[in-house]
Amino acid sequence: MKTLIQSIRLTLVLIVLLCVIYPVIITLAGKLSKGGGDGEKIAVNGKVVGYAAIGQKFDKPQYFWGRPSAVGYNAAGSGGSNKGPSNPDYLKDVKSRIDTLLKYNPGLQKSEIPADLVTASGSGLDPDISPESAKIQIKRVAQIRKLDEAKVASLVNAHIEAPLFGPKKVNVLKLNVALDELK
Repeated sequence: MKTLIQSIRLTLVLIVLLCVIYPVIITLAGKLSKGGGDGEKIAVNGKVVGYAAIGQKFDKPQYFWGRPSAVGYNAAGSGGSNKGPSNPDYLKDVKSRIDTLLKYNPGLQKSEIPADLVTASGSGLDPDISPESAKIQIKRVAQIRKLDEAKVASLVNAHIEAPLFGPKKVNVLKLNVALDELK
């Protein structure tokens, strides 16, 4: 009987702790974060065009391209391809992405292409690219938009984020929104 009472007490304490207190703390932390727990929305002229933490497909040459997605940028089903580096299908996908980059970025050498532009992230929804990935696209974007390369490079440099932990990064959606506002 003593063990049963202790088990019931422990169960009640854990229910209160894990079903009441923990969710309240997490909800408050979310409300204090950017976007109030709803994510950081990116809006243009009052219309939400995306979220800062979810990658989107940009494949038109006049935009900066982000990381490829193994899930077609579907936020409802994030995930990687689970294909290893020796998988023939994976290698074919990477080669195709390299060929596309070389086609749309004349003068670019295969050895200059950063891995994050040809390999999908684990979630398939990575919104960021490395500064190097953004910089190799400056020439293409500037030529197509008939903009000064230095002006586009300055825009890229202004969008390089240096988080407290981890490498520097460029949010592709924020960069492309700013690019559309550039005259």
